Amino acid sequence: MSSALNKVVSSDLEELILVNSDDEKVGTRPKRECHLDQGELHRAFSVFIFNSAGEVLLQQRTAQKFLWPLYWSNACCSHPRAGEDSEDAAHRRLNQELGISTPLTYLYKFEYHARYQNVGSEHELCWVWIGFAEAQDILPNSNEVANWRFFSREELDRELSQNPDTYTPWMKMEWERIFKDHQNLLNR
Repeated sequence: MSSALNKVVSSDLEELILVNSDDEKVGTRPKRECHLDQGELHRAFSVFIFNSAGEVLLQQRTAQKFLWPLYWSNACCSHPRAGEDSEDAAHRRLNQELGISTPLTYLYKFEYHARYQNVGSEHELCWVWIGFAEAQDILPNSNEVANWRFFSREELDRELSQNPDTYTPWMKMEWERIFKDHQNLLNR
């Protein structure tokens, strides 16, 4: 699918918010440094977008991503910058990566740690949001998104079972919890 956007919207030098396990700010550090070795705990967010048919939007990350390049993940995942709250950051990145502007509903936050080969790690306290959009609303940024598509719940569950190594670790954790604890919010 073609891209309507190709603007660079991310930098390894942007300051991310370091937090403790209670999500209290303890400092800032450049993005690249937060992801080296075992990683430093920092604030992040994930956005899941559903369409009116109940399908979920996934994107394939570009090959230039430092961690998990060309893996499939939820619609949008990134980090608030220093001084930015999670919801504002989620709206900013959703627009920058996919051209989407939609209300978001906060679901939950959780801490996780995942290592990617010998390259680095995600060690995040991640806020999870959901929103709704249709295919015609999506204008992917080619610097962030290699490909995208909507999956039915059954399709994605089958894919995750058959090809788990092609999906980001945080997306797999979040997907399971969304249906366990928040399914009632998925219907428009």
